[in-house]
Amino acid sequence: MDSGSLMVDELAGPSKPPAISRSTYGASQVSSIEPNGYSKPATVPIAGPRPISHSRGASPSRTGPAFSIATKKGKLIQKPNGSNQAGNIEGSLHLSTLPTGLCYDVRMRFHSELRSRKDDVHPEDPRRIYAIYEDLCDAGLVDDPETPGPLKNDLLLRIPARHATEAEICLVHTKAHYDHVASTRLREDMSVEELVTLQPDDSIYFNQTSWMAATLSAGGAIETAQAVASDTVKNAIAVIRPPGHHAEENKAMGFCLFNNVCIAARVCQKTFREQCRKILILDWDVHHGNGVQDVFYSDPNVLYISIHVHKNGHFYPHGDGGDKFCGAGPGTGFNVNIPWSQQAMGDGDYMLAFQQVVMPIAYEFDPDLVIVSAGFDAAAGDQLGGCFVSPAGYAHMTHMLMSLASGKVMVCLEKGGYGSGDSENGLNFQSISRSALAVTRTLMGEPPDRLTSTTASPSGIQDVEKVVTRQSRYWRSLYPSDIDMEAKNVIGGQRMHDVIRAYQSKNLYDQFKMTSLFILRDRISKSFENQVLATSKWDECNVLIVIFHDPPEIIGVPHPKTKKLELHNTWLADPVKFYTEWAVKQGFGVIDVNIPKHITGDEDDEGYVLEGEYTRQTATEELATYLWENYLEYTEAAEMVLMGVGEASKGLWHLLETQETCYERISGSISFIEASNVRRVRSTINDSLSAWYYQNSLIFISPTHFIFDPERKPVAKKFGHIIKSGKKSLNEMLVAHKREVEEFIKKRVS
Repeated sequence: MDSGSLMVDELAGPSKPPAISRSTYGASQVSSIEPNGYSKPATVPIAGPRPISHSRGASPSRTGPAFSIATKKGKLIQKPNGSNQAGNIEGSLHLSTLPTGLCYDVRMRFHSELRSRKDDVHPEDPRRIYAIYEDLCDAGLVDDPETPGPLKNDLLLRIPARHATEAEICLVHTKAHYDHVASTRLREDMSVEELVTLQPDDSIYFNQTSWMAATLSAGGAIETAQAVASDTVKNAIAVIRPPGHHAEENKAMGFCLFNNVCIAARVCQKTFREQCRKILILDWDVHHGNGVQDVFYSDPNVLYISIHVHKNGHFYPHGDGGDKFCGAGPGTGFNVNIPWSQQAMGDGDYMLAFQQVVMPIAYEFDPDLVIVSAGFDAAAGDQLGGCFVSPAGYAHMTHMLMSLASGKVMVCLEKGGYGSGDSENGLNFQSISRSALAVTRTLMGEPPDRLTSTTASPSGIQDVEKVVTRQSRYWRSLYPSDIDMEAKNVIGGQRMHDVIRAYQSKNLYDQFKMTSLFILRDRISKSFENQVLATSKWDECNVLIVIFHDPPEIIGVPHPKTKKLELHNTWLADPVKFYTEWAVKQGFGVIDVNIPKHITGDEDDEGYVLEGEYTRQTATEELATYLWENYLEYTEAAEMVLMGVGEASKGLWHLLETQETCYERISGSISFIEASNVRRVRSTINDSLSAWYYQNSLIFISPTHFIFDPERKPVAKKFGHIIKSGKKSLNEMLVAHKREVEEFIKKRVS
């Protein structure tokens, strides 16, 4: 029954959950004439080789639904059909005793790709939702006549899907977009070629039943959200397709035709008003929900939080999914993106994001309803997502969300089940079905399984901390807070890495008479001042040591209450200076090349910033090439040793690979690596370079580096002569191996 046609009924007596029996929830054949005049086609093309049953999982008939909605004095209550007893849920029935709802309709599987081949099935395959429904039935959670196994005591309450109306869809989408999708509506005269021309790209397809499936998917989301918001069920899962979170106001994209969760949220706000004013949409699909973000970007009543792989904009949908997109106007702060900078994120990363960002903000927002855009393409085994979230991980996230909004959580299927090398036709239905089953069990009250891995990755920790700092401008529950950049500019603030390099320059001049080498640059920045320092008469020395290094490290003990670093409890760790001091005492020339992690612009209007890895690597390689072509190649030094510390090692590796005669002038190469990638040094024009590099290099690597993973192949000689250090950090390694490096250099230059 639509929310617009609520019946008024005076109910008396205690209420109880609807009786569940096979007669009520048994599968039924799809009617020949559907609601709103939709007729079922005689034959429907289905992608993939496996035939699809048209009976198992059929939605309960709209003429005899599992429940109806009634109103009493403005309150929404439940009236189970065929029950002699009913009552006001608010009064005598606690929410925890209500059933969990399930929305699933076999007709949504009719939307399938045209011209599909057995060996090339579109990732958004109809069998995805059937696999989930099948697992729910096999687990005894759904009373389906085709499931012979025993049933659980508590079963899922079936929520019938219906077709979303034009008015409901146009709460989110333009009339032009609605008409575009509607143009495919059971057009028997439309050829395959005409349907293909309607597809904007390879991510979208249409057939003659796509319109029916899309409106059912949106309508199913609406009915499920309303059932949760009205206390008809305590929570629910909508196993629907096609998905929706990429669909924008005026176009379909990314497998999505209509934006289901946005439509459901808008309808709930309109129907329930103050009872459902604030809505949290949590999106754990591996791709950013660009469509949801666009719809609610200026809305302070909808908090959108998305956890997704971003890869600095190099992962679909390649748009505005970065952490800096926080909303606009009155919605500023109500858009929270948690973008992973790489794939391969696991349970530990997602738990960290939930504990540090999602839940603190969600508690502070205090929603009336929680809607989960539940894509399961971050699940282990999903090839497109490339992440490793376990079913238990999804269950734990669901369990945490159930502490919000008095437990009113509606989980809406998005995407997932895309591919694995050993799965059927490149699809992986097991990853999506097991994850959805774990979420459903948790919604029904079962505790989540134990997590086998709870440790976040270094990149995950960095990504989450960046979001915390960004969002701390808008949410009091996040700490530490980002600085007020306007106040910083007023008081004349300056980034410390620029201050420290200026100090180093003065200190190195006072001790070793080191001065700056002129570097011709297109862009002048404070970060480049004193970047390259050299000892006096460096070009006349017999031995020259060139050191590419990361900036020195700040170590300190923060204030126990404010967490601020105070100068009297902070130290500058710079063990590179010990190598400079030793080289000068030996009579060697030294060139010190500092590679800043951040390039301070003329308008420094950002607060916390991460190092620009790609920009920094490019700048390092350009600087190394400039030094070689303008200084090093013309030096009179008979012996030259290159030394790299941290990410700055990429400068010397670049020289060896790109400058044909470089290695002939180099006596040895030394690198210290803690966590950054180790590069193979090889040349397409010089086959002997790799062998030379192995014989004339020392590569000290932290024992925690992934290169020592026992499951990896043995390290090739192209990486150089690798030594597994007994120390973990760069500073510790520089101190521990100083004597070893000194002996290596002496041997090479003697």
